[in-house]
Amino acid sequence: MKYAWVLALFLCWQVVPLLAQSTGLLDFNQIRLNRTRNAMYVLGVWGAGNIVAGAIGMSQTRGSQHAFHQMNLGWGVVNLGLAASGLWTATHTDPSALDLYQTTLEHHRLQKILLFNAGLDVAYMAGGAWMMERAKASNQNADRLRGFGRSILLQGAFLFVFDTGACLYLGSLGKQLPPLFSQLSTSFDGQSLYLAWQF
Repeated sequence: MKYAWVLALFLCWQVVPLLAQSTGLLDFNQIRLNRTRNAMYVLGVWGAGNIVAGAIGMSQTRGSQHAFHQMNLGWGVVNLGLAASGLWTATHTDPSALDLYQTTLEHHRLQKILLFNAGLDVAYMAGGAWMMERAKASNQNADRLRGFGRSILLQGAFLFVFDTGACLYLGSLGKQLPPLFSQLSTSFDGQSLYLAWQF
């Protein structure tokens, strides 16, 4: 029993670095999830605004303006649904449940999704511009083509700014990952490769 304090001191010496490393990873995940929530709030507000403005606009306009508001309302429903799904995931993810490997995968997966979406946004804008141009030569559905085209161009432009902005906003956290990786070490004995977390 008289050496119990030595054992306790030794254990503390081993546990303190572990707690510091866990806290670093926990902090990273918490910040990442908070930023994801912030981004989803922005998308949700945009979606809800389009639903309200679209519904009001549809009831008060005709022709291409009616089609414009109709398409905006549709996009608003989709964007609000995506925001709600992303917000639910970010809110219900336990930041302490992710190890370094899972954290890195999630961080890069979200960035890839946002970059892919930014590419789709450019295609949306091109499609909207094409519809507006097509409306000039169309005798039938010209108002619908013009209104839908304007809406798709607007929505694509907003989503392009949103996706690239969110990618940069979340991607700036990536510089905090290398210090976490510096706590890993590898060794090779000629037959097997070992990966170890240093304490």
